[in-house]
Amino acid sequence: MDLIGFLKSQFLCHLVFCYVFIASGLIINTVQLFTLILWPINRQLFRRLNCRLSYCVSSQLVMLLEWWSGTECVIYTDPQAYPKFGKENAIVVLNHKFEIDFLCGWSLAERFGVLGSCLPLGLCLLS
Repeated sequence: MDLIGFLKSQFLCHLVFCYVFIASGLIINTVQLFTLILWPINRQLFRRLNCRLSYCVSSQLVMLLEWWSGTECVIYTDPQAYPKFGKENAIVVLNHKFEIDFLCGWSLAERFGVLGSCLPLGLCLLS
């Protein structure tokens, strides 16, 4: 087993990632709370800042998905529609089968530069 594989299997490494995620989340959420002052003054700046701060939290989970698990997300689409991705508003519905599907959606959103404004909604459909 190589060094990276050994580190990925250690509980201490899991614990460090967990603490970093929780601490950075608390710091970023506190900064987001302070940006509420901007809402009555400049809403566009408020939205831009919160989009960037949201990206900081979400990108940590995308990094874990891509680096830790080595997951490859592939999108199959019409070649004519591809240049429009990330430049227009859209609602993307994923075929949710496993708990990690929303992260694959975030991974695709990261590739197109819209992760900061991405909002996951959990819908439970019984078949």
